[in-house]
Amino acid sequence: MLRYLTILLVCQLVGETIVTGFSLPVPGPVLGMALLFLGLVVRRGGSPGLDDFSRGLLQHLGLLFVPAGVGVVLHLRLLAEAWLPIAGALLFGTGLTIVVTGWLMQRLARPPLPNPSGEGGR
Repeated sequence: MLRYLTILLVCQLVGETIVTGFSLPVPGPVLGMALLFLGLVVRRGGSPGLDDFSRGLLQHLGLLFVPAGVGVVLHLRLLAEAWLPIAGALLFGTGLTIVVTGWLMQRLARPPLPNPSGEGGR
């Protein structure tokens, strides 16, 4: 179990190091997760131990939101003062995400164009 926790934390550390070293506008844990994904793709899957550890971690995911909830309560006054820009950003961001996702799905779901030469294959 410690081995798999170490794998996850090393991926996060590598992601943080890359983000800090290159001043990338991406959170380090997100890059670490992408690196873990690439590693699993190269390996063609994970081990059963990593799968079991990840499932156990996901079962207790709610506990990881406690610090965020405490931060919201701690800064409740600030949130009350800036509710309009926050609500606007949330609504605009959600709307933009829906529009871009819909547009992208339409572009990617189009049937392929017929081959003008009439030949099949490559």
